Amino acid sequence: MKNDPLVIGLTGDVMIGRTVDSSISREGYRYVWGNVLPLLRSTDMNLVNLETTLTNSNKMVTKTFNFKASPDKIKCLKDANVTVANLANNHILDYSEEGLIETIQTLKKAGIEYVGAGMNDKEASKPVILTRKNIKIGILGFTDNEPTWKAGAAKSGINYINVSSEDDRKSALLSIAQLKKEADLVITSIHWGPNMKEFPEKNFIDFAHQMIDNGAGIIHGHSAHNFQGIEVYDHKLILYDTGDFVDDYRFDPVFRNNHSFFFRVEADEKGVTKLKLFPVLISDYQVNLATKDAKWSLQRMQHLSGKFGTTITEAGEIVLR
Repeated sequence: MKNDPLVIGLTGDVMIGRTVDSSISREGYRYVWGNVLPLLRSTDMNLVNLETTLTNSNKMVTKTFNFKASPDKIKCLKDANVTVANLANNHILDYSEEGLIETIQTLKKAGIEYVGAGMNDKEASKPVILTRKNIKIGILGFTDNEPTWKAGAAKSGINYINVSSEDDRKSALLSIAQLKKEADLVITSIHWGPNMKEFPEKNFIDFAHQMIDNGAGIIHGHSAHNFQGIEVYDHKLILYDTGDFVDDYRFDPVFRNNHSFFFRVEADEKGVTKLKLFPVLISDYQVNLATKDAKWSLQRMQHLSGKFGTTITEAGEIVLR
């Protein structure tokens, strides 16, 4: 009898702060997940980019947008079976070191792992290794946002990488190669690139290939606020940008940034075997499975992915092997 596959859920940005936070306070902790909740709870693990702090801090740093949710909203993440949160992004220090510390403490108390940020560079670059269905999954978090937030030997911050820097790329690739020695499947979660970009830049594509060549099995990209194409490279999975999963952002009529997917990955001890796309739509501070717009999302993803030579079936599936 064939073993059941390892099932991993991946999402784009999860921003449960600001007016989403207020909505959750009114409607309840599960409200934000709409009818996607059963999908989230059906996986062996879920990895998200947590695009907010979980803090009561008022030490707001000077920037255009600052996101925070009250720490009790950790219950939203627990209800949705969030296993690992990437913190390597441009919002984890929105409320200074105090906000970062409280976010990490809140995650730890809830038993949710985190990558990509910490009290020093050692913690920020430290991978998470989980075992599910006898398969070891290693996860690393990176971002090319906010270079001044880069963690140091005695400085809290993020696992910052300049994709244009050969030294930074070499350091990241070494981390991936080392993690591959310990894990069957390596996932690189990376918050990278400019907003509202239809297609990743060549140096990002080249670096994604290098990450795969050095041991990554899945590239979990996010940051653009719109989904980008999917590439299958050497039988591995590159999600250049997974878009926004839930937020209160302004709607862009061109990129339709309220549309994205729940990315359901199946894998075994040799790597990824299949990806299933579930189109989702953000409305009223809640994510739900898309209905009338589902066809648009899938056709657009087919078009964008086709530029990488990737075939996505009408059922929204990519079979890797």
